[in-house]
Amino acid sequence: MDGVSFEVKGGEFFSLLGPNGAGKTTTISVLTTTLNKTSGDVKIAGYDTETHASDVRQNIGIIFQNPSLDINLSAEENVRLHAILYGVFPYRPTYTLMPEAYKKQVMELAELLGISESIHKPIKTFSGGMKRKLEIIRSLIHKPKVLFLDEPTSGLDPASRRSLWDYLEEVMKNENMTVFLTTHYLEEAEDADRVAIITNGKIEMMGTPNSIKNKLLEDHMTIDAKNRSGLKKELDSKKVNYSGVGPFKVSLKKQRAQEIIKNLDTKLSLLDIQRPTLEEAYLQLIQQKIHEGN
Repeated sequence: MDGVSFEVKGGEFFSLLGPNGAGKTTTISVLTTTLNKTSGDVKIAGYDTETHASDVRQNIGIIFQNPSLDINLSAEENVRLHAILYGVFPYRPTYTLMPEAYKKQVMELAELLGISESIHKPIKTFSGGMKRKLEIIRSLIHKPKVLFLDEPTSGLDPASRRSLWDYLEEVMKNENMTVFLTTHYLEEAEDADRVAIITNGKIEMMGTPNSIKNKLLEDHMTIDAKNRSGLKKELDSKKVNYSGVGPFKVSLKKQRAQEIIKNLDTKLSLLDIQRPTLEEAYLQLIQQKIHEGN
């Protein structure tokens, strides 16, 4: 790691992106107290990760890339064990003996995530998507201030991914919870308040998704016409910045699409306005770093 430094505000949705081996896992491990830092200061919810590791753990929830559930227990028993270990509820040997507040919370979460009918079934009967949802229930049962999501939707089908994010977005909004995400599905980071991109153990770029996209790429539109030569002459005469020999890729960095189209007399057969995605910007930065390294 090379002087990685950043601050995440309370209630913020923050995403750390980077290729395999870039340092994401090391960073997450330090932040969640499973790995000691080599230098510097690391604080979570106001607590130092080394001198007050126990306090840090009380204030965080974690959903790892690989499920960390006990397959010998039922779904509810996994949640109950977690709640007892965190001191949220006193130990009781059965679900029926647990406080009403616990039972209500578990069932409300299970209902929201669509696994209420399976909450008392053995984990070994659960699909990958159901296990992910159970991990969310378990990680939220102690109402953490910070939720770490390390590739939370890895291996899930599109429908399960969508329902998982629908619920997480609801939690972020209602609980003012800080969410720290690492993901290979870059569309999941499009709604983040801020994104940091890490390569070779160093933060290369940080900002809102839009600011990162604007730094690395630009909006453009693709146009074409049956009278392609006439359109080309018009673009040249009006000094429009474009590339290609048809269809033409027109830069929208200095001029709005509407202004360019309004000034064209040639009838268009193709008009496609495109805004870069975070994934495109990310890949552009990674390619730059690869070329710089060669």
